[in-house]
Amino acid sequence: MTNGQIERFNATMDAKIAALSNEKRTNWDEQLPFVTFNYNTSIHTTTGQIPFELMHGRSPILPFDQQQPLITLSQDPEHRLKLNQYLSTLTEQAKI
Repeated sequence: MTNGQIERFNATMDAKIAALSNEKRTNWDEQLPFVTFNYNTSIHTTTGQIPFELMHGRSPILPFDQQQPLITLSQDPEHRLKLNQYLSTLTEQAKI
C-alpha cells in the first residue's frame, strides 16, 4: 500500500466515525465495530469487490438477512376474509 492509499483509507474511516460519534467524539472507540463492518461489507470502487467476500469467500450475513419474513394477506386467508368483511361493513355504513 502506498501512503496515498493509507491516507485515503484513514480519511474514509475518520468520516464514518465522525458521523456516528457524539459531538465531542469521546465515544469513537465504541463506533469502530460498526464502521469496520460497514467498510468491509460495502462494494469498494477501486476493486469493485466487497472486502468481506474476498477474505471469507462468501457473502456477509447482514442483520436484515436474518429477519423473519412478513406475513402478507395472501399467506393468511382468515385475516384477509375478516379484513374484507370489515371493509364491506364500512362501505355499507358510508352509504347511509
